[in-house]
Amino acid sequence: MEFSLTDGNGEKFVFPVNPEEVQITRERGYDTVSLLSLGDFDFPQGERVKEITFSSFFPREYNESYCNYNPVPDPQTAMNKLTTFMHSKTPLRLIITDTQVNVLVIITSHNSTFRGGETGDVYFDLTMRTWRDLKVGRINTAAGGKGASTKVSRPDLKKTPKTYAVKPGDSLSKIAKLQLGSSSRWSDIYKLNKQVIGKDPNKIKVGQKLVMP
Repeated sequence: MEFSLTDGNGEKFVFPVNPEEVQITRERGYDTVSLLSLGDFDFPQGERVKEITFSSFFPREYNESYCNYNPVPDPQTAMNKLTTFMHSKTPLRLIITDTQVNVLVIITSHNSTFRGGETGDVYFDLTMRTWRDLKVGRINTAAGGKGASTKVSRPDLKKTPKTYAVKPGDSLSKIAKLQLGSSSRWSDIYKLNKQVIGKDPNKIKVGQKLVMP
């Protein structure tokens, strides 16, 4: 299982240590109306924005018993990356592999904790809310004409996938190490580019353009 955040430019951040649990909060919106002597009545509305929270830590040193990859990022650098993501004006793609969680989110808060006796490790609590594309109805009130509604939506948030051109001496494991930070992720590249590479993942050709995860 892998927890990752990807920004609109395709920059991917993989959490080095998986959280023990993830909490997803769903709420149903409603309006309350008072009808004279009859009292209050609740009228259900649409589903509210989901909130996703989890906690984990950034280890100072790699430990194969709980770290997902090596080398692990510097804890302070990793926390700064979350801060950059939080202040971003565009949503992030949260993906938790082996689950159905693949949604656009914004980071609403993250708190860091330093614990005595664990020098260098940084613990954190992360809170995100799912992103909803805003569509606005606009009325055309030109003289003598009937009102017309026009939908205005935000620009497409999808970015062009990042590609890599195979160079002499390359292998999928080498490309995975350079581009994704772990040679063990060569299979992720192969799955996305199986039609280009063919049946044998060891036979990549110079000049082939491979889509990166």
